Amino acid sequence: MKTIFITGASSGLGKATAKLLASKGWNVMATMRHPEKETELDQIKNIHILPLDVTDLSSIEKAVAVAVQIGPVDVVFNNAGYGLTGPLEGYKDEQITRQFNTNVLGVIRVTEAFLPHLREKSSGLIISTTSIGGLVTFPFSSIYHATKWAIEGWSESLSFELAAHNIQVKTISPGGIATDFMSRSLDVGKHEAYAEQFDKFLASFENSESPLQFSSPESIASVVYEAITDGKDQLRYLAGDDAISTYQHRLDIGAEEFRKQIAKGLAR
Repeated sequence: MKTIFITGASSGLGKATAKLLASKGWNVMATMRHPEKETELDQIKNIHILPLDVTDLSSIEKAVAVAVQIGPVDVVFNNAGYGLTGPLEGYKDEQITRQFNTNVLGVIRVTEAFLPHLREKSSGLIISTTSIGGLVTFPFSSIYHATKWAIEGWSESLSFELAAHNIQVKTISPGGIATDFMSRSLDVGKHEAYAEQFDKFLASFENSESPLQFSSPESIASVVYEAITDGKDQLRYLAGDDAISTYQHRLDIGAEEFRKQIAKGLAR
């Protein structure tokens, strides 16, 4: 039985992936900040619930130590993360710091903590949830995009050095996922100098996309499962029709024209 370690498994994609892998006979170590609140995953026999706050190095070290004591870990799925939106001048320094601590440093530190274990096994897979926002950009998300583009670049570079130890690196780039991300997992910064533009941006987003058009967590989890099991030497996996079409459009017209189209939409 193979084992996967998942961060951010309390809801959304993390929970859907935990359930899917468990149904496929995997041993799942599902981590979350508040395991005492979990009422679903703890009822599945081959899922182990572990406490983990990816912004706390000691929490990471403890969770990884417990995980490798339970048994060999084959896949590390860095999924914990959240969004930050608004103008740069509207963010407090602690918002920026928390965004990087969660979306970037948390991913790096969890991965680094597992590397001695994976090198000793001479096998493994590091897979991280980035976003279509790690491949393209939209207004009022500069810090969020900075974190997701960082993980894309970090993953590509890391893949070279870990290949010698038979450890693969992959990323999952979802578009919109029909979860409570917009309410539970979204932080907002506001500044009066950008209020009209920001309100227009939020209105256009709400009008053009509804949760019904987003991909389900289960459908994105199926892409995660594909990336884990397909045996391909492939770094990036786009997930969701919106992510695929958006990125293809950028490739078709070029990065500069894509940027101009986004700017034009904001100016309406």
